[in-house]
Amino acid sequence: MISYTFVLGSDQVTSSARGYPGSCHPRATSLNNEVTNYAQALDLITDNLDDEIQDEMRGSLDVQARLLYGLIHARWIVTARGLQKMLEKYKRADFGRCPRVLCQQQPLLPVGLTDVPYEKSVKLYCGRCEDLYSPKSTRHGSIDGAYFGTTFPHLLFLVYPSLIPPKSGPTELGTTASKEGDSKNRRRIREEQDVSASEGAGEAISTASAALKAERYRPRIYGFQLHEIAKLQRWQEAVRDRQIARLEALEERERGP
Repeated sequence: MISYTFVLGSDQVTSSARGYPGSCHPRATSLNNEVTNYAQALDLITDNLDDEIQDEMRGSLDVQARLLYGLIHARWIVTARGLQKMLEKYKRADFGRCPRVLCQQQPLLPVGLTDVPYEKSVKLYCGRCEDLYSPKSTRHGSIDGAYFGTTFPHLLFLVYPSLIPPKSGPTELGTTASKEGDSKNRRRIREEQDVSASEGAGEAISTASAALKAERYRPRIYGFQLHEIAKLQRWQEAVRDRQIARLEALEERERGP
């Protein structure tokens, strides 16, 4: 159940789940309302479960224990101690590196698209291009995104602003990547672009309609958009809307009367 991506030990599980002061986000005290058989699930995680528990109950307890551990984990990694542990993993690039060529092997951070369990799997956030990617490993890609939550990577950069990656130039945490691996990445991207271009040949594609369909990720901390990022995104969207309007006018002229 616990893979290398998790940083929460049994001692933190116990203190966080019990809601001890300073150990976890206050919402941890509501876990008993979110998890069925909360007390038994907690005992199972901490190896304190009574041996006399019936076998037919153990199957459901395993499921509830996984859920409880994941929800506690999401709350613990946004505490001071949790952020420090995750910072160490980020510096080692334990969560992988951005596949985008121009991000120059920028380390990624795990993030959920929702705080509600069983809805979306975990994604990887790049602080440089501010986009999301799916984990390469199917094992890691099957982890529930709610076990990391929507807040973690953005709170990490808020607490440690010196870690915010630059938008251009080499990244300080990406210098260990080899030149050979970088060239392979560039070659792969070019090949994918060539395939996409050949597949779309001969089709009448509206650039404006394609731009309108594009989605973008909006970083949030406890449900609230970050002020500076929200301000920048509003400006970017205004520029995009003006560009779309120009494209639509150009396409209209090309179609003629």
